[in-house]
Amino acid sequence: MRPANEALIVIDVQNDFCPGGALAVPDGDAIVPRINALLGEFQTRVFTQDWHPADHASFAANHDGRNPHEVIDMPYGPQILWPVHCVQDTPGAAFHPDLDVAKADHIVRKGFRPEIDSYSAFFENDHETPTGLDDHLSARGIDKLTMVGLAMDFCVLYSALDAVRLGYGVTVLEGACRGIDLNGSLEDARATMLDATIVLEP
Repeated sequence: MRPANEALIVIDVQNDFCPGGALAVPDGDAIVPRINALLGEFQTRVFTQDWHPADHASFAANHDGRNPHEVIDMPYGPQILWPVHCVQDTPGAAFHPDLDVAKADHIVRKGFRPEIDSYSAFFENDHETPTGLDDHLSARGIDKLTMVGLAMDFCVLYSALDAVRLGYGVTVLEGACRGIDLNGSLEDARATMLDATIVLEP
């Protein structure tokens, strides 16, 4: 068992990010057995869940003439447009059926504000609006995080960077993550995390 000051953060292991889903990450479901095995090592286990309304501003379908993976300017900065995914209360937004969700101590839902996307487990994409995760962890004396999940080059990356900014020690288990790899984004994410003193382990 890991010390009480360490937590496992399981990011967005949802049907729409797994093979067959609306925004499938290649081989995304392959990480589920590893994550389930890790859950027993940690006293605090937090799952995050993308939880979008159907009219979310990040969906290309909600912008006339726009296609997925185009970039538009939003009040909080550039926003990649995505296929409709993880819509609240749909099967696609549900956790992967093999994930041991019963072991989650806390679930953070993010991206539920229609006007702003949320990659990070800690903040909306304005980098200011909190999700409440930092308060949850701080109240339990947690200062070290191990992160796993989907996708390594977006939600895992943003979550890890925000965690470091908040003062946490962060390890990302690459073998328990998978990436979208949009125009080289996976290798860019690895370099960015290493520059931010995030520990990458197999």
